[in-house]
Amino acid sequence: MARFDCGDGRSVYYEHHRGSCTPVVLIHGWAMSGRIWAGTVEALKADGHAVIVIDHRGCGQSDRDFADMSVGAIAADVAAIVAQETTMPVVLNGWSLGGAVAAQAAHLLGDQAAGLVLTCGASPRFTRTDDFPHGGDPDGLAATAAALAADRAGFFHGLAQGICVREVSAPTIEWMWAAFIDSGPGVIDSLVDLGNVDQRDLLAQLDAPVLSIVGGADPILDPEVGKAAASIARNGTLAVIDNCGHAPFIEDAPAYLAALRRFLASL
Repeated sequence: MARFDCGDGRSVYYEHHRGSCTPVVLIHGWAMSGRIWAGTVEALKADGHAVIVIDHRGCGQSDRDFADMSVGAIAADVAAIVAQETTMPVVLNGWSLGGAVAAQAAHLLGDQAAGLVLTCGASPRFTRTDDFPHGGDPDGLAATAAALAADRAGFFHGLAQGICVREVSAPTIEWMWAAFIDSGPGVIDSLVDLGNVDQRDLLAQLDAPVLSIVGGADPILDPEVGKAAASIARNGTLAVIDNCGHAPFIEDAPAYLAALRRFLASL
């Protein structure tokens, strides 16, 4: 475990698991924690990959009192940690909001980004617009902020219960809830900022191959967003895991890992 100094006395937590194969950087979703990737980390380590796992600003074991909680700021942290930890090309894998973070970090890293994986990723857009009909209602972000302010514990518990469409154990739901409730007070700012992020041009110009892994029955993020990402990317590939919700790496780990391993082997 280690900490990255972001300046102004604040830092983010990360782990660097050493390995001889291509490093994979795992970036968690909104208000979550890098610990959610535990099963994926174990599988990648067994395959020989180095793995870097990062807790966003305000989440997990990172400091909580950052003034800037934007997607861009989180992505800058990721890129700086990668540049500090390795000179090898890396694959960035972002889940949900972490998908937008990973895409921006890939842009910042340039040639050091060997590939980008969007795991139910909120890229190119989280909300729909007149010229992008996929994603959520932009007005829904204000409702989310209000619900979070009214009953933080209850809101996050309901969110944890709604992530998966396949049956998962009660302890798994409580594990996700514990990660959510441990997030800092500023995480809503990251979600609000996500509503303004548009990465269509970024994906179209990105040289690195892109794999978009979509939960076919995702109740949190419109599956069409992930499908659009694969079609917009210059070198995009789509993998749809049928009858799966917003966390395919938990709901159907074998299918998820198979898609991820195929992509890694292709690089």
